[in-house]
Amino acid sequence: MKQLGLMQALMLTRKADKMTEKQRKILQQARLRELVTYVRSNSPYFGELYGDIPDDFSLTDLPPTNKRQLMANFDRWFTDRAITKDKVDAFMSDLSNVGKKLEGKYLVYTTSGSTGDPCIVLYDDTANNVSAAIGVLRSFARPEDMRAFMKQGGKTMALFADNGFYLGTGSVRYNLRKMPWKKKKMMTCDVRKPMSEIVACLNDFQPSMLGCYPTAMELLATEQEKGNLHIHPAITMTGGERLDDGVRTHLSDVFDCWVQTNYSCTEGGTIACECTEKHFHINDDWVMIEAVDENNHPVPFGTQSAKILLTNLANWICPIIRFEITDRVVMHGEPCGCGNPRPWLTLEGRSDDILTFSGDVRIPPLSLYAVMKEIKGIERFQVIHRGNDRLELRLHAADRQGCFEAAEKALGEYLGTQGVFAEIVLSNEEPAANPMSGKYRHVIQQ
Repeated sequence: MKQLGLMQALMLTRKADKMTEKQRKILQQARLRELVTYVRSNSPYFGELYGDIPDDFSLTDLPPTNKRQLMANFDRWFTDRAITKDKVDAFMSDLSNVGKKLEGKYLVYTTSGSTGDPCIVLYDDTANNVSAAIGVLRSFARPEDMRAFMKQGGKTMALFADNGFYLGTGSVRYNLRKMPWKKKKMMTCDVRKPMSEIVACLNDFQPSMLGCYPTAMELLATEQEKGNLHIHPAITMTGGERLDDGVRTHLSDVFDCWVQTNYSCTEGGTIACECTEKHFHINDDWVMIEAVDENNHPVPFGTQSAKILLTNLANWICPIIRFEITDRVVMHGEPCGCGNPRPWLTLEGRSDDILTFSGDVRIPPLSLYAVMKEIKGIERFQVIHRGNDRLELRLHAADRQGCFEAAEKALGEYLGTQGVFAEIVLSNEEPAANPMSGKYRHVIQQ
């Protein structure tokens, strides 16, 4: 399989930007057929799954897939037959491998595991270079922010959970390994560190662009307002959570810069880029999105979906084709006011709470989330702050008591680094979605 280099990925991505809707649709269908032809011959799992699919298939003829199915068939899923679950597990058992390539070929990433066990995804050079091309050509909603970013030195800080093989920090580490001369231009900082350490790191580095969870940015805004933090980024790129309009405005006022987000996931890379109208325009030359109901039937424009089916046209090593993701979106058929002709969507996104403990210590939800998802055996969880520094854990796991003891220890140790000493108890209740909205939250302040 011939790999796309970065320059070729940039050229193809820019070329698609100049296409009409009809031309992009033809390109999309051609790439889909090439992908399906390849995986039928090289992936035993997909070869069997598509055994009765005709050559003149349409997208909806292909059976949907999900994380549980693909992970259960891991050794039959990949098109490189040398890749096995044991080999990947051994590689991931050593965190010093974050940002390195498995067998010199593949970057290894894992999802957050918000609906059970995480999904492991490999990126070959093509998937990695397409992701980079989209980032370079489409991630900035306004060209003036790109110019300001470069004028300010082009220094990027990724402030996310940095304790595993995650796309946000893993991709930065890969770039630093590949281009060590960029150490003064790119940096990661673990969002789980004490706030004083994060503030010191940011003050020292002075990023031109800051990538961070919105809830963590809220805490940084408070530090900036107090006078502890002194940074002046040209742009802030948030991700991983829903960016509330009120939070966006507050961050923009405090840091005096444009604040935006994008729609990304490990399985699909950057699915859609945000425009000045705060709409997500799908990168439809490289990904396909179907907004569907619980039974995988398409929902009409303007109707919120129960989930999406994602097809990644750039990843041929671990095929992601009509892959179920539990994101609820609304697809729109009307033109966007920004002038971008690509299809666009609005996204519900996560809406977990910042927890406030004694002494006005505030903990962003994804820091706790990063701790909890490392506990083996937990299929689903909720962390509920009941006040008086008391945390209630709702766990769905085969060994609830064993998982609770591991979670109690891990959470206690992490909170201790923040100066918080909380009582942690195991709830008799199961994790549950809000009965009115149907929205599921992992970290809740009550």
